[in-house]
Amino acid sequence: MQYPDYDYLTAILTARVYEVAHESPLERAPNLSARMGNHIWLKREDLQPVFAFKLRGAYNKMAGLSADALAAGVITASAGNHAQGVALAAQKLGCHATIVMPTPTPQIKVQAVRARGAETILHGDTYDDAYAYALQLAVKTGATYVHPYDDPAVIAGQGTIAMEILRQHSAPIDAIFVPVGGGGLIAGMAAYVKRLKPGIKIIGVEPEDADAMAQSLVAGQRVLLPQVGIFADGVAVKQVGEETFRLAQQYVDEVLRVNNDAICAAIKDVFEDTRSILEPSGALSVAGAKLWCAREQLSNATVIAIASGANMNFDRLRHIAERAELGERREAILAVTIPERPGSFKTFCSLLGTRNITEFNYRYANQQAAHVFVGLQITSGDSVGTLISRLHQEKLTAIDLTDNEMAKLHVRHLVGGHAPQAKNERIYRFEFPERPGALMQFLNTLGERWNISLFHYRNHGADYGRVLTGIQVPPEQYTNLTASLDALGYPWQDETDNIAYRLFLA
Repeated sequence: MQYPDYDYLTAILTARVYEVAHESPLERAPNLSARMGNHIWLKREDLQPVFAFKLRGAYNKMAGLSADALAAGVITASAGNHAQGVALAAQKLGCHATIVMPTPTPQIKVQAVRARGAETILHGDTYDDAYAYALQLAVKTGATYVHPYDDPAVIAGQGTIAMEILRQHSAPIDAIFVPVGGGGLIAGMAAYVKRLKPGIKIIGVEPEDADAMAQSLVAGQRVLLPQVGIFADGVAVKQVGEETFRLAQQYVDEVLRVNNDAICAAIKDVFEDTRSILEPSGALSVAGAKLWCAREQLSNATVIAIASGANMNFDRLRHIAERAELGERREAILAVTIPERPGSFKTFCSLLGTRNITEFNYRYANQQAAHVFVGLQITSGDSVGTLISRLHQEKLTAIDLTDNEMAKLHVRHLVGGHAPQAKNERIYRFEFPERPGALMQFLNTLGERWNISLFHYRNHGADYGRVLTGIQVPPEQYTNLTASLDALGYPWQDETDNIAYRLFLA
């Protein structure tokens, strides 16, 4: 539903958020600013009581309910920060809250919601399953459904962040960068800023694999994504809201897309300046600000990034630390083929010069050649292309794998030998839901029709597991296998032609 007559300026100015939230600080990021040659400020919503901005909109919505509505309770579907916001608001207002969460939701998030007195119901494998069930319960119980983003009162509550920014920073601002999921935060902030200071650019930031708003703005209508990546789970939304899309069309200047490595690099950037660790969606705006400043070749510009949240499982830090250097282009990954003869390994290392080696995997391939998987630290001004050219001049084949997702997720942990006896092997990359029974469901789908020749899983602390598997399947059975994988329902990708697999594992 759209609300073209809603007065957002007045609603934001009169929003009831400060009974639970506080005015978060606006802090300059000195190290990042110096490195980028611009003035980068962080709006520290990660310092709110629930470590994210979501309590603003949730409380503003619930504080406006009648006494009868509060007595009937509230309900929502969420696996993250909105759930905690609703639980805290209900605790403050003395009403019952029911939070429907997908079954794979990490226990730390479930416990955080229960700790604030809310009832939690685990239902379905995805947010969409939980959302549909929550709506059914709302009709059945008479509870008010508190939408995480597509509600004017929620949008106005989030818009108070913009009100604070303009009060805290009276000097000129070039752009404000806002993470985008369903669109509630950017809609509220844009509606406020563009009414008072229309010269400030409002720029949204989305992950490349969850870019519903960017695609919708290009299409001129709301786009429904078939699937979304959930590394930045706080913004993993398949379709933006009706009202948030209307406001974005009217007020938002641009929506940028960034990859997961850039998000990891942004988390590290914020840590180095604040010693705080943002969740992936919380660092989105920082990644976008860096991308925009570099693209526009700006200097001495003033940009503000919303540090929107810091609710992350500790287990994810291993993966983030691993990828941060790649995201900042401070590490490169190469596959280099060297002759299998005495002295060639030493020659290869000498060609690397003084570069620090971050990773080295080597395995005898055959009597003629060996393939080396190597990670290198890259300094400012260093060119991977120049290094590769030098290696080629020395008759060494080198391939840049820095942007090869399968190489970074799996092959670097599997380098160790080929399998010449694995005839008709096909390689597939999957995202398994992190729940009991997910593997057995996969195995039951395959049955006994095809042999599994390779399997690699590594826990990255996310709500889904990244799996690489080899399946021996005769060519005439490809169609049957593809149909079975589609029926399984797990996102998958054929990686049989991936160069990293061909070099190190095939």
